[in-house]
Amino acid sequence: MIGSRLSSVIERRLLVNYRVDPYVAAALLPAPLRPQLVRGQAVAGICLLRIGGVRPAWAPAVTGLTSENAAHRISVEWDGPDGVERGVYIPRRDTASRLNAFAGGRIYPGEHGRADFTVREDPDAVRVAFATRDGEVEVDATVEPAGELHGSGLFTDLAEASEFFRRGSRGLSPRTGSDHLDVLELSTDAWKVTAGRPRHVRSSFFEDLDRFPPGSAVLDSALVMRGVAADWSQGEPFRVGEPFSLGCGAGAGASEGLAG
Repeated sequence: MIGSRLSSVIERRLLVNYRVDPYVAAALLPAPLRPQLVRGQAVAGICLLRIGGVRPAWAPAVTGLTSENAAHRISVEWDGPDGVERGVYIPRRDTASRLNAFAGGRIYPGEHGRADFTVREDPDAVRVAFATRDGEVEVDATVEPAGELHGSGLFTDLAEASEFFRRGSRGLSPRTGSDHLDVLELSTDAWKVTAGRPRHVRSSFFEDLDRFPPGSAVLDSALVMRGVAADWSQGEPFRVGEPFSLGCGAGAGASEGLAG
């Protein structure tokens, strides 16, 4: 149902960010979406999300479920009736949860592929690794806490990065065989991110030279979110140019579900 809500707690959310050549990013987007540029670069990345207490907004918290999820994302904009609108295009969503994989695209927006996750959380670092069961994607990311955002070519400081991602709360993801994108919007009254420092990141998605020619996708920064209560609302499907097929190619993919 359009407008229905899910409640949850974002137990841990790592945003691993890349700066991407805008022409390369544009080739991965269905019309009318275009890359949202920061200092002349497109912004893309991986969201590594452990979400707990997922339930209909009317249900008590004790009924909620917890799962590990991942999403590949590109920050986008488009021309709406009232001016330029913003969000993230999610070409691929994956989950450790069999329920999420079944429900995504059926009960709530966002098709999910299945993946096997390895997670280790220590005081000095968080490691999240996963491999998709279709063999298409492998990610291994270790992020350590940092007092401030350093070394980013996209953002001057943590406040600027936080505001950028806060405003891109609407996730648009492909629906197999459809010319519409599923729409899922994150809302929270407790938005808070801290700086991270990527210690090691490997991503077969961003290292695919057919998708990203050499030098066109550069690891930029990482952000961390913990213990944030959040709601997820379904929006009107977003019409685009052509139907999608499940996969990782340009303009196609499995969607990201709640890992936005």
